[in-house]
Amino acid sequence: MTDRGPAQGRHVPVMRDRILELLTPALEKPGAVHVDATLGMGGHAEGVLDRFPECTVVGIDRDREALALAGERLARFGDRFRPVHAVYDEIRDVVAEQGRTAVDGILFDLGVSSLQLDEADRGFAYRVDAPLDMRMDQSTGQTAADVLNTYAAADLTRILREYGEERFARKIAAAVVREREVEPFTDSARFVELLRRVIPMASQRSGGHPAKRTFQALRIEVNDELAVWQRAITEAIDVIAVGGRLAVLSYHSLEDRAAKRAFAEGATSSTPPGLPVELPEHAAYLRLVTRGAEVPPDDEVTTNPRAASARLRVAERVRDTTPHPASRTTKGPTR
Repeated sequence: MTDRGPAQGRHVPVMRDRILELLTPALEKPGAVHVDATLGMGGHAEGVLDRFPECTVVGIDRDREALALAGERLARFGDRFRPVHAVYDEIRDVVAEQGRTAVDGILFDLGVSSLQLDEADRGFAYRVDAPLDMRMDQSTGQTAADVLNTYAAADLTRILREYGEERFARKIAAAVVREREVEPFTDSARFVELLRRVIPMASQRSGGHPAKRTFQALRIEVNDELAVWQRAITEAIDVIAVGGRLAVLSYHSLEDRAAKRAFAEGATSSTPPGLPVELPEHAAYLRLVTRGAEVPPDDEVTTNPRAASARLRVAERVRDTTPHPASRTTKGPTR
């Protein structure tokens, strides 16, 4: 791994103090276990370990370089920090491997990390020429170049519309298919130049960099982020202990919508209409800690522009939904 400098000087964790404040009731007790499901360079994990001296943090990341940098940053905490190479939709298995069935805190800081944005050779940044890679785990999977060079025009259009909310998705897809017949795409500079030609100048003047939405869509597709996130939020709710808290920091409307939906479902009684009494198994199992989605304060956005699109939601587990052995029955054959 190239020496790129310590993580402390390269990573400003978004909304760190507010997240720590909201997680305090769950993590201040002795023996608490917290899962940082998107470890990155360890900024949020460091805050947890500093503030809660009796808490252990399990840090998950699919990026081996991030794990190495975070490990250096958090080495002073000894075995209170446990790094795990995994994707965050494997959180149930990770918790089980720690010898537990539930944990007290979980944080998801979704989207691309500072590490990946800052390193030109990862291909996430559209302002520098680099190989079109965009894999969070560079040891496996297809690259952004593979997507551009092999996907049908209809599939390219779909991912640009759904994941990038790009108005000119069809025009971009058609141009990509034409250009790749001449020469396959390998680096970002040629692709960004194509986007500059295809997207109308009026839109470029008002909508920011012309590659922003397309690069976001490619990154989500390459890493299967939305499907992984749908699985992860379900598993995370399952492994939060009663009294534990789950925090989600998202930067994309589709990610935030999935968190909002999962939290709302858990915080709503499932009592059938007309039933006069709520049965225990119909009671809500989550409590919404934040009122809607919180956003970072203006001064944080000024000092850390990457925080601008962040949305924070936190929920607390208030009821165990694990079936007890005595309540399980075996049905006999129907007649």
